[in-house]
Amino acid sequence: MQEQNLLLANHCLAAASLALDYHDLPAAQTIAGQPRVGTALLGSLGGCNIGVWEMSPSISTDVESDEFFIVLFGDATVSFADGSPELQLSAGSVGHLRAGTATTWTVRQTLRKVYIA
Repeated sequence: MQEQNLLLANHCLAAASLALDYHDLPAAQTIAGQPRVGTALLGSLGGCNIGVWEMSPSISTDVESDEFFIVLFGDATVSFADGSPELQLSAGSVGHLRAGTATTWTVRQTLRKVYIA
C-alpha cells in the first residue's frame, strides 16, 4: 500500500481511474486464476484508513478486517464460511465486512472498491 495520503482536505480525486500499487495474492489464498490485487491509501480519518482496493478475475480466500466499502466497478460474489448470505457485488454496492470473518471472493470482472477500515 502506498505510504502517503493521496486525498488532501478540501480536494477530490477520481478513484475509478486512480493508479494503484499491484501485487500477486499469496498462493495459499488462491483457489482459481491468478489474482492480482491493487491498493492505494487515500488517507485516514478518526483512526480509520480510507483507500482503494482492486482484484482481478479469480477466486480467493481472505479473513476480513472490519470494513465499510462501496464498489466502483466490477462483478463479484463474496461467500462466508459461517453460512451468512452471499454478497452480490457490482457498481454502487455498499457493504460491511466484520473483522475475523472468513470469506471466499469470486471475482468475475475486475472489482474496485473504496473502503473505510
